[in-house]
Amino acid sequence: MTHQHVRTEPAEPVLGSPLSGIPGFYAAEMPDTVVAEAGGKTLTWRELDEQSNRIARGLMDRGSERGRIVSLLIPNSTDLILAIFACYKAGASPQVLSPRMTVHELTAILELGDPVAVIVAADGSAPDIPGTVTLPELADGQADGDLEPQTAIAWKAPVSGGSTGRPKIILSGREAVTSEFDSVFWGIGPRERSLITAPLFHNAPLSTALCTIFRGGSVSLLSRFDAEGTLAETDRFGATWIYLVPTMMRRITALPDDVRASYSLASVHSFWHCAEPCPAWLKRAWIDWVGAERLWELYAGTEAEAGCTIRGDEWLGHQGSIGRVTWGEIILLDEDGQQVTDTGVAGEVFMRPPEDMPPTYRYIGAEPRTHNGWSSLGDMGHFDTDGYLYLHDRSSDMVTVGGVNIYPAEVEAALMEHPRVLTAVIIGLPDPDTGNRLHAILNTTGDQVGDEELRTFLTDRLSRNKLPKTYETVNDPLRDDAGKVRRSALRAARLTASGTTHDSRKAS
Repeated sequence: MTHQHVRTEPAEPVLGSPLSGIPGFYAAEMPDTVVAEAGGKTLTWRELDEQSNRIARGLMDRGSERGRIVSLLIPNSTDLILAIFACYKAGASPQVLSPRMTVHELTAILELGDPVAVIVAADGSAPDIPGTVTLPELADGQADGDLEPQTAIAWKAPVSGGSTGRPKIILSGREAVTSEFDSVFWGIGPRERSLITAPLFHNAPLSTALCTIFRGGSVSLLSRFDAEGTLAETDRFGATWIYLVPTMMRRITALPDDVRASYSLASVHSFWHCAEPCPAWLKRAWIDWVGAERLWELYAGTEAEAGCTIRGDEWLGHQGSIGRVTWGEIILLDEDGQQVTDTGVAGEVFMRPPEDMPPTYRYIGAEPRTHNGWSSLGDMGHFDTDGYLYLHDRSSDMVTVGGVNIYPAEVEAALMEHPRVLTAVIIGLPDPDTGNRLHAILNTTGDQVGDEELRTFLTDRLSRNKLPKTYETVNDPLRDDAGKVRRSALRAARLTASGTTHDSRKAS
């Protein structure tokens, strides 16, 4: 008798089942397998299931239920994974926030989201605001037995700075249920071992870490990025999937050749980068190093209406492209709102989800920029004859610094709180390390305000990554009578004056 070997895929929860049941499902199958590692600590599926049950009961005692948000001011850690799944089990949508936020920034977000609880790390590192609670306090005295399944109204509730200078919450349009959507376009398979190199308060790291866990995989969360440390952790952890941004890629490439060669990276099948433009020279260097078929790029917004992906070998045939549309629909519109149909002709990028898909997001605190059912993130681009999209400068004012999107209006508003600053304009200028740096141009009353005085003034108002790196005071008006500013002209003048040549995708 001939026996035929049949390969079976690892068991996963049924699509559409509540995310609250994920820990229990995998705990029954592999209780002692590690689901998350961070800072030398590990968390098994059994521990995740039982401990998140206790925390969830503590949240429900505080009024957690479907439709509510729980804000998490916890750095990358196994505790953060515990807190997220406790939210799901308590019926709430997790909102991961930066623990480094100032009280000013945090207060504005909490006013929008009205969270049922604000969970902070037990080490006292979070901002000093009233009403916070720690995981041990929530779990104290609670039982670890199973809970009735809950389904949060949104599986995540990330925050954006907002083009108006005020934050907005981007509430996911999908309930907290299992789905193939994110894992498919990120190429995350079952039982993946994902290395997450960035904080989970950014949307892409959060989404990819959770998609890995939803599929029964394991994640290693870095508490901070270190170029050689990332390579070392890749080999130690046996990572199969890695998230990066081009700023990280630059720093890894800058390592001595012999240092990079001392790590094999053989376990990795996919290196993914997104969040900021990748210079062509850097892309080619990584293709030469890790191989074209292992390097991937994704272009999308947190709103997830549509997006593009491209693998390294595709990119070599369409250098500079961010790929073809992978999901949803993307068109280009000209200044009059007419669709651009000619290849090579630039227009503003507008998106919408597939016809059979419900809205992918809902803003709290802002309104989307739309045109006849299509929405824009403010990017400009063109398609080639093969349908590959290429990005130009952004039509919006957003500046990407080290993979983090920063809205000038927020920084400008903080600067103009200074008693001697009349007007402030923030532009992005090329930076060899972070892609862009924030440059502040000021109109002031009387004497020029010193750079150090401004830095000190902003420290209590803005997170460190939002602080301008350079300052300039001018006498010419920065805005017209209608309050409008020609930001692109100001930026172009400074690039011309400095003799800077740059990739048009580097700064915006």
